[in-house]
Amino acid sequence: MSGHGDAQPMKSRRSGPLRGVAEVPGDKSISHRSLIFGAMAVGETRITGLLEGQDVLDTAKAMRAFGATVTRRGQGEWTVNGVGVGGFREPDDVIDCGNSGTCVRLIMGTMATTPITATFTGDASLRKRPMGRVTDPLSLFGARAYGRQGGRLPMTIVGAANPVPVRYALPVASAQVKSAVLLAGLNAPGETVVIEKEPTRDHSERMLVGFGADLQVEKTEEGHVITLKGQPELRPQAVAVPRDPSSAAFPVCAALIVEGSDILVPGVSQNLTRNGLYLTLVEMGADIEFRNPREEGGEPVADLRVRFSGDMKGIDVPPERAPSMIDEYPILSVVAAFSTGRTVMRGVKELRVKESDRIDAMARGLEACGVRVEEDEDTLIVHGMGAGGVPGGATVKTHIDHRIAMSFLVCGLAAKAPVAVDDGSPIQTSFPIFESLMRGLGAEIERG
Repeated sequence: MSGHGDAQPMKSRRSGPLRGVAEVPGDKSISHRSLIFGAMAVGETRITGLLEGQDVLDTAKAMRAFGATVTRRGQGEWTVNGVGVGGFREPDDVIDCGNSGTCVRLIMGTMATTPITATFTGDASLRKRPMGRVTDPLSLFGARAYGRQGGRLPMTIVGAANPVPVRYALPVASAQVKSAVLLAGLNAPGETVVIEKEPTRDHSERMLVGFGADLQVEKTEEGHVITLKGQPELRPQAVAVPRDPSSAAFPVCAALIVEGSDILVPGVSQNLTRNGLYLTLVEMGADIEFRNPREEGGEPVADLRVRFSGDMKGIDVPPERAPSMIDEYPILSVVAAFSTGRTVMRGVKELRVKESDRIDAMARGLEACGVRVEEDEDTLIVHGMGAGGVPGGATVKTHIDHRIAMSFLVCGLAAKAPVAVDDGSPIQTSFPIFESLMRGLGAEIERG
């Protein structure tokens, strides 16, 4: 069971060529942040292209609970009337963040320097994920956290009455932790400094500047040093959310492995901290053409023309690329299975603390489909079977993980025998139109 409803078994089977235009939803990371930053601005923020998946809807509900007025005006069109930095009120009830680590970690940071108390929970998957990586730096501001053993949800955060700014070096490459610290720093006096050795997605930095925060980024021997001046008055913005590169990965990768496919995926974010998958696919020999590069909503975007690529080869993916494609390794593993030779993915231990242990989930699922896989704590190796060479024929456990579900449904589109997943309902959290979009391209996907 997903935590948002009953389990929904789904199955995919070998399909004819995928053709057409795949208009994927808005970027999930930017959608979350647009709601949160809008809630901290004074005045009305207008958002277009918002992803209306369950994860983002949970963030909208949470912002209402903290006192912001959040209104849906139409498909993907929302307004947020914010309460200002430090203006959050204490919520009347527990904040349920569903399946979303971004939702819970960023909101914990946002409220940690305001003298209020809030309790957070989530579905079965989110309650297994570690929160100490966020609550440890938040305690430096003066916030206190009380949770289950191992620093897990449900968890109560008591915000700091007299917050102090901090200087914090990220022990792991995590955009969620970085963003939580920066958001906490907004309501602390003085300068909060975050240091990251490896660059992670920079949507928070871009949007904070757009909303009027005084933020500087400097490259030093320590890494990227981000300095934020606290207690600004954020200005409301018009936010145009670009299309999500993580969602686009599924129709793109499906077209690469389904013989005869030729699709267009317009307006996909090409942010350098998010494009690791696309660099990797091109290195493997994927036929992807990046058309009409431009900027939308402060983010670089392009239209992707993608054609079937039956001669892709396995490569060694550089470990330093992991932060820019951490959510895309599951679908990359599927592409690797339809390539020739070994694809070696190192530096991926962060996958073990996502919605599921994604290394284990992909390894077991691919093995069930007849693909040879090797793994250790920080590495996943897939031995490719060539175009159309994956046997398939398995039912894969998704572990309440939307990306595992979508990855194996893509796998079934090119495998010799159908591939089923035990629960496709988590797909609603990030890509609610996945099923209809893929069917519209010609994919053979069914329920039950």
